[in-house]
Amino acid sequence: MTTHDTQMKAGVIGAGVFGGHHARKYAASDRVHLAGVYDTDAGRAGALAAQLGTRAYTGLDALIADCDAVTVASPAIHHYAGVKAALQAGCHVLAEKPLADTAAHGKELIRIARSRNLVLQVGHQERFVFNAMGVFDIAEAPRRISARRMGLRSARNLDVSVTVDLMIHDLDLVMALAQSPLTRLEATAEKIFTTLPDTAHVRMAFEDGFEAVLDSSRAAEALDRVMRIDYAGGFLEVDFVAKTFINETGFDLNADFAEDPEAKDSLGANVNAFIASILDGTPVAVPAEAGLAALAVARDIDRAAAL
Repeated sequence: MTTHDTQMKAGVIGAGVFGGHHARKYAASDRVHLAGVYDTDAGRAGALAAQLGTRAYTGLDALIADCDAVTVASPAIHHYAGVKAALQAGCHVLAEKPLADTAAHGKELIRIARSRNLVLQVGHQERFVFNAMGVFDIAEAPRRISARRMGLRSARNLDVSVTVDLMIHDLDLVMALAQSPLTRLEATAEKIFTTLPDTAHVRMAFEDGFEAVLDSSRAAEALDRVMRIDYAGGFLEVDFVAKTFINETGFDLNADFAEDPEAKDSLGANVNAFIASILDGTPVAVPAEAGLAALAVARDIDRAAAL
């Protein structure tokens, strides 16, 4: 493993919105040399590379060969191929969500990463918001979670269902907070402007009585991303858009979490955690196993709600 006083070489696969975010974080880090970016759209890669004073690669394998680590921020259906190619070449990988297109592919990627002792992290940024609030430090198990994650119509991420596009963030948080196995799942969905589910509703029941009810839409009239977590003594309601919460739990949570760097720039916090895992050996902040758990449930929801 690279030592803490060494600068690592990183690249970005995918020069779209999130690829640009990741590339800028690497370029700004004194622990990283941004080797370059790759995109199947050479013009888009060239424009991003020019902004950052780095190289636009014309081949995926060439970029990977020049890197110690890569972010995979290509369209979701291509994550598996990009992550696999990088891992097989010995690169650490930060995969934007979802980890892969199917749970089986996700499991394969985890096997490869383990066999080569490589960091494989997933881009579930909302976890860093919960870290800043102190939610994961609460020892008591929640009794119920209800969440709505509504987005506006967009041309992005239409290669996957709304469950894999939006709801997966809430699924990741639910699975992280659950303390017993999922035992039952009921789901409905609706196609509105694509051939895949654009709205979804799911009710999840767990062995210990914990339940979660989630709603997502990518055809809403306004952004609305709110989660309520009920505990025995009260509830916590988080607004992810406004970055505010109502805390009626009695637990000592950080009311100023919006000013915490982890919440203020959760994507940057994810990238910095990835860098620290590689250079310092710190625990992986969002391990691939967590990404797989959220992906597997998302795909189960799509199957249960098959139209």
